[in-house]
Amino acid sequence: MDALLVDAPGTWVDTATTLLRLFLGPCFIVHALGKLGLVGPGNMEGFVDWLQSLGVPFPALQARLAMLSELVGGALLTLGLLTRPACLLLAFTMLVAARLGHKGGGYLITNDPPGAEYTINLAAICLALALLGPGPYSLDALLMR
Repeated sequence: MDALLVDAPGTWVDTATTLLRLFLGPCFIVHALGKLGLVGPGNMEGFVDWLQSLGVPFPALQARLAMLSELVGGALLTLGLLTRPACLLLAFTMLVAARLGHKGGGYLITNDPPGAEYTINLAAICLALALLGPGPYSLDALLMR
């Protein structure tokens, strides 16, 4: 019984990394599509204006870089292709978002202004996946072995 509570058979870990990739990757893709005005009420112009209001230098460039990192990083993560670099890129993007976009909001996303809870947790999950790797059910495993 102790082993069941403490140990994780390899197939469980492999399945867990796959589940994380398949749910987290599309999350980033949807956020990128939102910045493009394809999902939800936002668009690139609004994102640029918001970054400018925060005093972010080169807001148009920064907005496009954030959107591209979410779109490309999310797609790579979903496919399990270049998983570790994609995770590091996404973690960096989320830590920048936590530092700049949620400055003064504390931790909870329900604060006013919203806190960095969501972006910090996304960054932590990406860092954990970077350590775990893509698992055997990935393009990395298929192409790199």
